[in-house]
Amino acid sequence: MRAVKVAIWGFGAMGGGIARVLLKKRGVAITGVCDLHPDRVGRSIFEVLGVDSADHPNVVISDNIDDATQIQPDICILATDSFTAKAFPKLKILLEKKINVICTAEEMSYPKAQSPELAEELDRIAKENGVSVLGTGINPGLMMDLLAICLTGCMTDVEHVMCKRVNSLSPFGPAVMEEQGVGLTVEAFEKGCQNGTLAGHVGFMESVSMIADALGWKLDDFQQQMKPIVTKIDRIAPHGFAKAGNVAGVNMTGQGYIDGELKIDMIHPQQIEPEAEGTYTGDYIEILGTPPVNMQIKPEVDGGIGTIAMCVNMIPHLINAKPGLKTMLDLPVPRAIMGDMSELIER
Repeated sequence: MRAVKVAIWGFGAMGGGIARVLLKKRGVAITGVCDLHPDRVGRSIFEVLGVDSADHPNVVISDNIDDATQIQPDICILATDSFTAKAFPKLKILLEKKINVICTAEEMSYPKAQSPELAEELDRIAKENGVSVLGTGINPGLMMDLLAICLTGCMTDVEHVMCKRVNSLSPFGPAVMEEQGVGLTVEAFEKGCQNGTLAGHVGFMESVSMIADALGWKLDDFQQQMKPIVTKIDRIAPHGFAKAGNVAGVNMTGQGYIDGELKIDMIHPQQIEPEAEGTYTGDYIEILGTPPVNMQIKPEVDGGIGTIAMCVNMIPHLINAKPGLKTMLDLPVPRAIMGDMSELIER
């Protein structure tokens, strides 16, 4: 069977990481890469990644998506944005080229939560062109939504859902550092919160809406808060630096209300190099109901490789899906693909 052809749009920390994993998989081939960074454009992906090309055909990074998709791919991984509105023009281009798309934008995990009109438009465009589009990642996409939803499958009644993720930002790239305010003074952080230039964690509204819809709850109110995590020592990560007294990350909390009652709690402190000051990572889900469920994973599931894995592992499921906008609720459960990926494609 022929290999699954994959293009990648965005070759930073996520896009490059996805490429590294794809190069180790069977039944898949990278056919094109698009990126705008001047240090990458015109260079071989193997040179940029610092890996041997082995038997893989050479792929030169282009700054034009038309060039990167000259060989018609079965699917494109879009790893450039966090917000649906910013990702939309790129998604439209790819879908109209009749290319399936997996997008790392956090809001795309459940776009109807905040952008219902764009979600409807994406669904329309995808269906018109006979392809599908999915937003996914480690969070949102799995740890603080889909995993909790799956755990309710063993329950006859659910009263309250709490998802907590204590994680490290160190594996992520410059865009995430900027969104979280890493390296800012406390004053600059608070100003960024007030004027909306700081995003903090993107995806609480999406995760809460996904959980509510999955359980048949009608969400009538959502609230979220963000506070700075201030470091007492200098912290250095691959793509971020926080001087002592400045911001090393953000503590995000969010709440979903059903009929005026708090039903969904989100707790998500994240920072670079958390262990440097005695904070240890982990993922926790507590669900009150019949029977109650309490899940703990320590340390956290690595956010960087976790997002990469989710994008790679969902490739055949999205290709096989009926055309349209999809969420993780619509597709088979994610799992590691250790065999030949091409054998999973329904031709």
